[in-house]
Amino acid sequence: MVDVVINLNKPKDISSQQAVTKVKKILAARKAGHAGTLDPIATGVLIICLNEATKITRFLVDLDKQYCVRLKLGERTDTYDLTGKVLEKRDCPHFEETDIMRMLRSFTGQIRQVPPMYSAIKVGGQPLYKIARRGIDVKRQERTVTVYGIDLIRLDLPYLDLRVTCSRGTYIRTLCDDIGKALGPGGYMVSLERTKIGNFRIEDAASPEELKEKKAALHSIDEAIAHLDELLLDEESSRRARRGMSVIGITKNFTINQYIRLKDPEENLLGIGRAEKNRIRIERLLN
Repeated sequence: MVDVVINLNKPKDISSQQAVTKVKKILAARKAGHAGTLDPIATGVLIICLNEATKITRFLVDLDKQYCVRLKLGERTDTYDLTGKVLEKRDCPHFEETDIMRMLRSFTGQIRQVPPMYSAIKVGGQPLYKIARRGIDVKRQERTVTVYGIDLIRLDLPYLDLRVTCSRGTYIRTLCDDIGKALGPGGYMVSLERTKIGNFRIEDAASPEELKEKKAALHSIDEAIAHLDELLLDEESSRRARRGMSVIGITKNFTINQYIRLKDPEENLLGIGRAEKNRIRIERLLN
C-alpha cells in the first residue's frame, strides 16, 4: 500500500484506535496512526496516516476543527454526554432564539475549560477516565482554547443543534456542559459529528467500506500538509537536507519555529523543516 493520508468518516461506537486497526487491515498497511482522537460515540472526520505518512501526524493534530453537535437541555451527566449517569434533572424553560444566540456569543474567542474526568488526559500516569471509573474525582487544570464561532443550526427544545469551529484541545462535551449551566437547566451532548479538520471535509471522507473506491478521501503526504509554506531548495541545500543537516543561507523570511515543506529542485518533497534565526533545522525526513 502506498504512503497516503486518509480522510476517514469514522463510524459510531468504535474508538479511534479501532478505526485505525480496521483501515490498516483493509488496506494491508505496515504502519498506521491517527491525528486527533474522536470519542466512540462521535462520528466524522478522522485523519489516518499510513506507512511513511505516519511521520507527519504531529503536523496535522494542531489544525482547527469544526463539529456539528446536538445538546439536550434539562439534565447533566457525569460524562457530559448521553453515555453517562444522570446527576441532575430540571425542567427546561422556554428560550427564544435571540436568548440562545446571545449566550452562545459569550463562549466564543479564547475561553477557559476544565477537561472532563472522562478524558484521556493522564494524571500520575493514568488516564482520567480510568480514575473516573473507580468513582474518584481529581482536580484538573484549566486550559485555554479558542472557539472561533458557534452557530445555532436548529432550536427544538429541549434540543439545540450547534455548529462549532474551534482550536485543537477544545472539549465539545465540556462546552455542552458549560452552555447548559449558563442557560440554567444544565445540558449534555447527545451526538457529535466532526465535519472538518483543516482542509479535510466530511463531504470528501470515506467510510471504511468506501476506502478502495472513494479517491477523494486519499491524499498524498504533500497534499496533506499543504497548509505549511513550501520552500524549493537548490541542489546543495537538498543534499544537506537529505543528510539531516540544517539548511543555511535562506533569504526568504519565515517566522521563528514555523514548519516548512522542503522540496528539491524537481519539487519532490524531502521533509519538513523548522525555521530558526539563520537556518532551517530538519524536523522530519521523508523517504
